[in-house]
Amino acid sequence: MKKSLSLVLMLLLALSLIFAGCAAEAPVEEPAEEPVEEVAAPENPVIRLSTTTSVNDSGLLPYLQPYFEAATGYTLEITSAGTGAAIEKARTGDADCLLVHSKSQEEAFIGEGFNEERVSFMYNYFVVVGPEADPAGVSATASAADAFAAIAASGSPFISRGDASGTHTKELGIWVTAGLLESADRDADGNYPLIEADWYQSVGQGMGATLNIADEQQAYTLSDKATFLAHDDSLSILLEQADDMKNTYSMIAVSTDRFADVNYDGALAFIEWMTSEEAAELIAAYGVAEYGEALFYNL
Repeated sequence: MKKSLSLVLMLLLALSLIFAGCAAEAPVEEPAEEPVEEVAAPENPVIRLSTTTSVNDSGLLPYLQPYFEAATGYTLEITSAGTGAAIEKARTGDADCLLVHSKSQEEAFIGEGFNEERVSFMYNYFVVVGPEADPAGVSATASAADAFAAIAASGSPFISRGDASGTHTKELGIWVTAGLLESADRDADGNYPLIEADWYQSVGQGMGATLNIADEQQAYTLSDKATFLAHDDSLSILLEQADDMKNTYSMIAVSTDRFADVNYDGALAFIEWMTSEEAAELIAAYGVAEYGEALFYNL
């Protein structure tokens, strides 16, 4: 009897061990992953954005582009040039949206009567840059107009973009304030005024090329700060954040009143996202890790 009982107990123990082993080896079911929400592609997915070189060459726009495209399903087709050339693309029907930084040229474009609006959303500062030795004493001045007057008085070389860009337009306005030009407006032939002096050189180039020439000649020039910091040269920032150096960026959706086939909905989607909280946070963070400061500021 005892032997039979022992055999039964041993059999039960063996069966329990077998079931325990099977339970240990059973696969554990993983929780189902949350479905990834995909943004549907818009009916007209491509936005032709005509923009100034500073937001592109500084790296800001390439940095923002994938965030915008992921959030909206649109694709940006970007061309960059000076503000004058960028706006001209909208006049000829080759752009759906503008991102530029020359208030006078933007207002002239809007004044052509196609029910368009200018949306300002961020700013940075122009800077006067030049050789570290600073022969004109620009670093001791309090405004851009005073700095330009000191450059002229010393006969130190100055390189102008001369390309109808927002930076060029700003530069001409400073020369007017400094008393070296009577007007910053184009003449009847569409030409911008020039300072007739051997120390002044207008090169008709973008910001990067202008900085290269100024570096080679150890000359002064006006630049937006973001592009200057992203550029590799030996020049120094000698004046920044003066009252007359603020550089405001704006967007304009090209109206269907101007061109019926323009991607107006796409342009509005871009403007809406660029003025969103997500974009504001990205803009505020851009440049901080590399330069210790933001390169652009939200309005």
